[in-house]
Amino acid sequence: MKKIFPIILVVLAAAFGFITKDRMRTVPNESFSSGEVLKYKVHYGPITAAEAVIDVAPTLQYINGRPCYRATVYGKTNSSFDFFIKIRDTWQSYIDTAALVPQRSFRNIEEGNYRKRETVDFDHYKNTVFVEKKKRNKNKESKNYKIPENAQDIVSGFYYLRTFDYDKMRIGEKITVKGFFDEENFDMEVTYKGKEVVSTKAGDIRAIKLTPKMPKNEMFKGENAVVVYLSDDKNKIPVLIEAEMFVGSVKVNLYEYKNLKHKIILAQK
Repeated sequence: MKKIFPIILVVLAAAFGFITKDRMRTVPNESFSSGEVLKYKVHYGPITAAEAVIDVAPTLQYINGRPCYRATVYGKTNSSFDFFIKIRDTWQSYIDTAALVPQRSFRNIEEGNYRKRETVDFDHYKNTVFVEKKKRNKNKESKNYKIPENAQDIVSGFYYLRTFDYDKMRIGEKITVKGFFDEENFDMEVTYKGKEVVSTKAGDIRAIKLTPKMPKNEMFKGENAVVVYLSDDKNKIPVLIEAEMFVGSVKVNLYEYKNLKHKIILAQK
């Protein structure tokens, strides 16, 4: 009985989350590293409405005592489109270099009159996050949440998808990525649709076709409204994103890239 009782306590503690992990996973990554810069034109129908830049800082950052890539997505509407709605958005993720999960994420949203600043600190040993946010004309709010194991944010989730070996996947095979966004846990289901050549402003590129399943919302037309194309080479960079929205079609088109880890392979004409 003296030996059985401590075992029961350990099992109960693990079941109710009182015991934390003592280590994090390791994900092999040969696709990206520090200093990578990707630039995109955002087309709304026939109009070039905005530009976006996705970059990885040239030096590693340390969050929670672990080395991280600082990946940042900047998006802004062109001056001619500002008349309709002025957008100046920044999304940032500090991605653990070994586990490829976020240690911290940050959003600064400026869309028309809407303002929101948010910082999310992840604890992947306890599977919790601490969210601190501030909206225009409102007091700062903060709250703790439980998250699934190895939860991604939106930015780190796309970098994580770049680590898969799609040559070993069958068309129709699905990937499920656990995530946390906007104070909610989610499952991002991504379907591998094969390969094809796509035309971008950076050239014709052989690409991996992925369709993330979109939750029901007021922006996108159906759960298969978004198609993501990654370069079919060792980099697996996003080269084209197409989205069918209720307000029209949007296309995010790569036009410039720098400091890739490997040479990009253009399609032969």
